[in-house]
Amino acid sequence: MNSYERYIAVLQGQPVDHIPRTPILMQFAAEFMGSDYASFASDYRTLVQANLECAQTFGMDQVSAISDPFRETHAFGGQITYRTDAPPSSTHPLENIKILSTLKQPNPHLAERMLDRIRAIDSYRQLIARQYSILGWVEGPAAEAADLRNSMPFLIDLVEDPLFASDLMDICVDVAIDFAAAQIQAGADTIGIGDAIASQVSPTLYEKLILPKEKKLVHAIKQAGAFVKLHICGDITHLLPGIAELNIDILDVDFMVDMRTVRKHIGTKTAISGNLDPVRCIKEGPVTGIREALKQIYDQVGNPYIVNAGCEIPAGTPPENLRALCEPLPYQP
Repeated sequence: MNSYERYIAVLQGQPVDHIPRTPILMQFAAEFMGSDYASFASDYRTLVQANLECAQTFGMDQVSAISDPFRETHAFGGQITYRTDAPPSSTHPLENIKILSTLKQPNPHLAERMLDRIRAIDSYRQLIARQYSILGWVEGPAAEAADLRNSMPFLIDLVEDPLFASDLMDICVDVAIDFAAAQIQAGADTIGIGDAIASQVSPTLYEKLILPKEKKLVHAIKQAGAFVKLHICGDITHLLPGIAELNIDILDVDFMVDMRTVRKHIGTKTAISGNLDPVRCIKEGPVTGIREALKQIYDQVGNPYIVNAGCEIPAGTPPENLRALCEPLPYQP
């Protein structure tokens, strides 16, 4: 059973030799291969090489095209600044103007940074198709709207101008659907949806304004033939009843969330991924602590489960710690 087969089997509810390992790598991967974040985020060849080196070195079951949240934002008109030791930063095209017609109309095959991600996935497909899972990525409706407006203005919009916020998210969803479809066509078997800012809103606002947009995006991705992974950083406990309605295949869970509570709400059709503390456990903790924490989490959630930290593996993590996270965790029926 190779990495791709193991990953697919878990999502289909089948037994495997051991649990798939899908840690999120960005700056760590760039520096591990001797490069930097600016190259990783701007040149798909660096991203692909870095992820493949890490997958082969540490024993991972998936390679990803994640680099930063501003691929779509750039296509909408944001100005990107690349940094060698930190994620890119972006301007927010609607920060000071609430006129949707001022946004550019992104085309995934023409917009520079969106096309770069598509090329990364196509490169993976040519190099390792059906050997590793290939993860594409889009921004969720709330996350992309916040990138276009900036976080605080968008959160205010949700309360004071929900119609505008809804219209903006509709535009973001349409672009995300096109972007996801292009990545699936290029070779992605899974599309991750990053909607981190959703953890900052109330259950009422989430279920009324954001959840319907996420449902549309999830449905479109699944119709296009890919699995769907939802990644919302932070404490999502209050959102779990709504998330349970999404019909996603994988839910990433951050370290501050109780995993038994997640399983109770989500059920057994969705694979839970996470939720070791990326800093205190993975970066700073002893190897033995990583192994023990992982076993405890698996005991709490049962199947289907996928090994991951609560979020990105931090830069500066000792290689032996990532290796401990990726040690084969035996499947328990």
